[in-house]
Amino acid sequence: MELANGLVAECLQNEPAFCSVECPFNLDVRDFIGKVQQGRLSVAYKTFQYAVGFPGIVTALCGEPCKQVCAMKDSGGAISMQLLEKASVDFARNKDPEQYNMPPKDKKIAIIGAGISGLACALRLTTKKYNVTVFEKSDCIGGHLYKLLSPELFLKDIERQFKYERYTLNFNTDISDIGNLEYDAFYVATGKGGNDLGAASGKDGVFMGGSLTGADTMYAIAQGLNTAAAIEKYVKTGIMTRPEGPSGTKLLREGLQIISCNTVLPANGNAFTKDEALAEAKRCLKCACNACIRYSPLMNYFRKFPKRIAEEVEVTIKPMTLDGNGTVATRLISTCNHCGLCKEVCPKNIDVGEFLLQSHRTMHDQGAMPWAFHEFYLRDMDFSNHEAALARLPRGYDKSRYVFFPGCQLGASDPQYVIKSYQFLIERFPDTALMLSCCGAPAHWAGDEAIHDKALAQIKTDFIKLGNPKAIFACSTCKQMFQRYLPEIESDFLYNVMAAKGIVPARKFKEKIVSVFDPCTSRYESDLHKTIREMAIGAGFHLEPLPMEGNLAQCCSYGGQVAITYPPYADNLVKTGIEQNNNPYITYCANCRDIFAAAGKQTWHILDILFDLGDENRVSPTVSERRYNRLRLKHQVIKEFWKETSIMKNPGKELFISQELKKKLNKELIIESDIYTVIENCEQSGRKLFDPEAGTFSGHIQIGNMTYWVEYRVKQDFGIELINAYGHRMKIEET
Repeated sequence: MELANGLVAECLQNEPAFCSVECPFNLDVRDFIGKVQQGRLSVAYKTFQYAVGFPGIVTALCGEPCKQVCAMKDSGGAISMQLLEKASVDFARNKDPEQYNMPPKDKKIAIIGAGISGLACALRLTTKKYNVTVFEKSDCIGGHLYKLLSPELFLKDIERQFKYERYTLNFNTDISDIGNLEYDAFYVATGKGGNDLGAASGKDGVFMGGSLTGADTMYAIAQGLNTAAAIEKYVKTGIMTRPEGPSGTKLLREGLQIISCNTVLPANGNAFTKDEALAEAKRCLKCACNACIRYSPLMNYFRKFPKRIAEEVEVTIKPMTLDGNGTVATRLISTCNHCGLCKEVCPKNIDVGEFLLQSHRTMHDQGAMPWAFHEFYLRDMDFSNHEAALARLPRGYDKSRYVFFPGCQLGASDPQYVIKSYQFLIERFPDTALMLSCCGAPAHWAGDEAIHDKALAQIKTDFIKLGNPKAIFACSTCKQMFQRYLPEIESDFLYNVMAAKGIVPARKFKEKIVSVFDPCTSRYESDLHKTIREMAIGAGFHLEPLPMEGNLAQCCSYGGQVAITYPPYADNLVKTGIEQNNNPYITYCANCRDIFAAAGKQTWHILDILFDLGDENRVSPTVSERRYNRLRLKHQVIKEFWKETSIMKNPGKELFISQELKKKLNKELIIESDIYTVIENCEQSGRKLFDPEAGTFSGHIQIGNMTYWVEYRVKQDFGIELINAYGHRMKIEET
């Protein structure tokens, strides 16, 4: 998949830290610092020791180029890496190098020059047990270090690092020609202004580095260590390669969370105590691009970066790419809320949500996506677009300039939201039409393009019938769907229209502290954000911002309709959403209001305040009540605005359901009308079982793909009492 390749190519997850690429030794600072942060200074020392070869010399002379690129440089001060490295040396329990028990190798390597670069190369090669001979024209080792450090310090460090290694050292030997030397490879490190012995000619097996090439002390050591690896590759394969050095990074500061924190200074002015080292290490960000993990609820919950998600999805869509049954990421693909936050926070604008949506469509086309994940929502959408649907011009008009499109969930929450809003609009724009239907989001999220295309076609037909009016939306999801799939339809938000017409909130408060929870689909609607806040302030509220609002708005859990796919994730979204602060919320999404209110969070819809319809403690309707509300809304508006008699169908005998059982049905997304359909079928067909001891009947019927079972009791002259009900995916073959 092209999108998968884009995720893998663009994701910065594994890019090295700024300090690591600036370090001559390419020290894995994240690993080193992580060990210091844990107080494991001896282990940190081993990491540092292996990376630099001579830890005592490096801690004494390193110029800390990492400080110039440290992300904390302007936020309290760059991390004091040199002092932390010195602390690892000071507090390491054992400073000796590792002892490698390896058989000797028969390859002979000559090193010309016993300065620090040549010795670094010799150190790496001897730990691999190569036969190394060092030729030095003077009578001592160390080269230019005598000008920089006390011989006692650097000679002691060199001696310690070679403690378990052996090599031949020839003093007072000036090599002017390597033509007669029988060695498998050479490293020429004769120092600043030294003889390059023709190494620059590119002769196979001859490498050059150190001060001879203009490198400073740190790079001279690093070149010696890196050249050892190049020499080993050469003697094994005969291939000459350049020694590896520090590589670049694509890491961007936009992907980091930088929190200002002042540098820790050593009390004695020279070296950290152990506690000081830990405190300074904890300032380090261990720079890595993890904005998606920090902010995206999906990636944070599953602890998966885009690359990992792409890999798992690829295996799922194309199971032949790996042994398995191709179900690795089936649930993950369907768990995305498609809120867009991952793209917003990613410095590379990687849109994991769009990738998962396309993957969802592919899985659906392959018949590999479980129908149970989305059937309830698709049936609910079908209800909105048929039984509860309406598309009408106002009385006396043959076309409209505007149409109020409240979406399917606003009226499901409270029919008065739609009725009051439409009344407001037709009083100011008498030719405003009304359209009750679903924007197609459930089919969009389910990856079912056939159902989605059918819904869009009906919307287009209705808009033409109404005179191609400008749409006025109450729901930001509806507006988002129209912008993506019906961009030719001009639109605006109900709340912007209300503000322009000078609406005055019908309900007033006195300096009550609240926070506005922005719906995730309003992410880029900055004018709308401003309008809602101005309305809230106009009602007397004092607003406190949420950590995640505006462009960083999080999903309430409804987007993608993931409650069936993975209930624990949906529950986690609700929990994190309502715990952003302790204030009551104001929102302008019916789903946000109802979901948070059901979880115990005091939440108003902005229309509650504008029209004085309810309070923050209004009970959220059940899934059955949401169906009923939509149907009731349709009949009420026909009666109120078109003055037509509209009678809702009486289901027959009254169905009695206890409150406890209603909660169970709501949790399991079982609609009471479906329960009545099962009971009606049992009564009319006679296909039911009777339990004489309990006095109850039981039966089943398949509706859609789901089989529903009921247990009920017929109460003479009082209707029917539901005892229990449940649904399952099993299909029962009857003969």
